[in-house]
Amino acid sequence: MKNIVGLKELRQNIAKYAQRVARGESFIIFKQSRPLFRMAPLLDEAWEEAVDFTKIKKGGVNIKDILSRL
Repeated sequence: MKNIVGLKELRQNIAKYAQRVARGESFIIFKQSRPLFRMAPLLDEAWEEAVDFTKIKKGGVNIKDILSRL
């Protein structure tokens, strides 16, 4: 199967696999012949942007500043 990847292979070529996942492919990651996890694309509808702190301040906002205002 071409979508089974060893953990070592994934570590050595993470950028290549990230690009393939971005194109819609999924992979099962194995270590010592045992499945560890699935690497798959996210569903767009599962994410909703609440606030983009980089639009408020270049480089983002300090988490301590945010928490102190809650």
